[in-house]
Amino acid sequence: MNNLLTRLIGDKKDWKRMEARAAELPADFRTVYGEMKNYLWRFTAGDGMDIVAILRDILDLFETKAANARAVLEVTRPDLDTFCNTRLPEQHDAYRPKLRTNLNEVTQKLA
Repeated sequence: MNNLLTRLIGDKKDWKRMEARAAELPADFRTVYGEMKNYLWRFTAGDGMDIVAILRDILDLFETKAANARAVLEVTRPDLDTFCNTRLPEQHDAYRPKLRTNLNEVTQKLA
């Protein structure tokens, strides 16, 4: 039980650190990261750590590219669905077309 509790507390602290890092991103990166986060959570399995790992990788990439003065759409391209789905394990979801449309509306607003 102690091990589980320690892991949960550690995971929560890690998540809060990630959220703080995301808040420091430029506005366009923050917007896209937030939308991608909402999209990716729909595909989580179990405790959600699979999605946290994907989001951590995306956050690392965004921080690096933002530091190099790149625009977010240079990194993701306008099709955020493809950017996200290449990071997800193979899955089939009946809602994927609607989710794809909603996610890509974000890039249309930024372009």
